[in-house]
Amino acid sequence: MKQSKMIFVVDDDKTARYGVRRALEERYQILEADSAAAARRVLVAETPDLLLLDIEMPEESGLDFLRELKAKEGSPAVIMITAYGSEKIAVEAMKSGAYDYLPKPFEVDELRLVVEKALDHLKLAAENLELKRRLVSEGQFGTMIGSSAPMRRLFELADRVAPADVTVLIEGESGTGKELLAREIHQRSNRGRKAFVALNCAALPEHLIESELFGYEKGAFTGAAALKRGKFELAHGGTLFLDEVGDMSLATQAKLLRVLEARKVERLGGTTSIDVDVRILSATNKDLATEITRQTFREDLYYRLRVVLLKLPPLREHKGDIPLLVEEFCRMLGAKHGRPALKASCDAMGLLMASDWRGNVRELKNALESAIVMSSDDVLAPQDFSTDFLGSAGVAPAIGTTEQLPSFVEAGDYRAAKRQFEISYIKAKLREHGGNITRTAAAIGLHRQSLQEKLRELGISVERE
Repeated sequence: MKQSKMIFVVDDDKTARYGVRRALEERYQILEADSAAAARRVLVAETPDLLLLDIEMPEESGLDFLRELKAKEGSPAVIMITAYGSEKIAVEAMKSGAYDYLPKPFEVDELRLVVEKALDHLKLAAENLELKRRLVSEGQFGTMIGSSAPMRRLFELADRVAPADVTVLIEGESGTGKELLAREIHQRSNRGRKAFVALNCAALPEHLIESELFGYEKGAFTGAAALKRGKFELAHGGTLFLDEVGDMSLATQAKLLRVLEARKVERLGGTTSIDVDVRILSATNKDLATEITRQTFREDLYYRLRVVLLKLPPLREHKGDIPLLVEEFCRMLGAKHGRPALKASCDAMGLLMASDWRGNVRELKNALESAIVMSSDDVLAPQDFSTDFLGSAGVAPAIGTTEQLPSFVEAGDYRAAKRQFEISYIKAKLREHGGNITRTAAAIGLHRQSLQEKLRELGISVERE
């Protein structure tokens, strides 16, 4: 029985196209084109699931056409058809994004098997994408979690921009997870199977940043004993992540801008221009628009780097995510330290919720790991947390003293204790904001509708002051 899947055969050899059609037409819809130019015209109106593409065509090589296709979002899977003896080119095609290759001449059964495998792979990829999107809607983006309104908005935007081959600038305070976000964007892009190369621009002096970015030739300067490829070359075909790009000097900014415009790099001490194909993701803990007015950051480079701007909120602006983060870190760190049953007591959770966390998610994780190391109990109590963390977060409680925090009976099960904590926490926030649901929702990082649903779930009635 014929399936709905569409196979597009692009080959200048009419006999080869006929053979493919005869082998596959009983099960699939078949389209044909005899050149890359003809294929482009077909692709304006049709969206095939799989493309069988001949590598060697007279007017334009199939390899060049493959690269063109893979540079676009939503391109079909491609199987390259190769002549005998062109396996090296076929390997190059795989590196350029082809799913598989099929050497001529091939048997009908061999063709059908390769096509079925490719379509099965597409089905799994589509299911994986759907799962990722569902997780985003539930407050998870790769290894990042957050069900609050600001984090869900961020995840949804990052998920949309990931497949688009554009530059992304991520702004956020230290510890908010800028590199985690960049890595997940890379993983969800068409470059996800290629290299992700990161460079922290704040960690190196100016002359070392340039040699790291652009590389150098042997003998380019004292100590250059051997040729070194720079980050641009290492990231070719993949993604280059420039962390703390706002710390880059104006001179290095100018050189970076030239590379982005020309898509070519020249090693220090060299005279040869090297083509580079990279996607740039960058991050900063500074407001680069302000740095432009101070003339410490180039405006033209800023707009090159921020086709899309993503802002990671500080943890204090989405405190509603702290219980989720604590639960995840307890699971992860508990596994690391051989204590899988770890959890935070309700009083400890109240302490963590009351803190400002100037070091953001990173500081919260470090505080939990410190408490886990210091505690012999699988239920973390307030006294297990060091004032080195909590003091820097704007809270300086006496260890072992919880009078200012909600107190809960620990005899019940964990879910009951967690529910009681949520009731006390939300009631306290409602009182703080005079019963105003909109202001309370904004303060705890939830949509107004989500807070209303939570109030109904917990049986909390609201009295306006």
